[in-house]
Amino acid sequence: METITLYRPVGQDEFELIRQSGFAKFSPRLPGQPIFYPVLNEEYATQIARDWNVRNSNSGSGYVTRFLVKASFLFSYEVHTVGSSIHKEYWIPAEELGKFNENIIGTIEVIAEFHQK
Repeated sequence: METITLYRPVGQDEFELIRQSGFAKFSPRLPGQPIFYPVLNEEYATQIARDWNVRNSNSGSGYVTRFLVKASFLFSYEVHTVGSSIHKEYWIPAEELGKFNENIIGTIEVIAEFHQK
């Protein structure tokens, strides 16, 4: 089975929900969050976790997660570039997040943490 490695920068609240799931799934989107956006590279995820999540969350923390998704599931979604060439992400509609979670292979791992000093 072919898989694609994806990354997701998260703040403390989303990290806690992932932890509560046993690092098995991402939590449903909140109202006003129509898209779930996993990113395609660690550098981009790190930028968001370190430079945005740390500064803009109540906890002052940001995390980079890494996980595998079945490639066959992702084939129906476009990759969007939202800045420079490293800023690539999938846009998964919020109502399809359950299906996305079902196509995660293994567990979601935390590969980096950033905290306000």
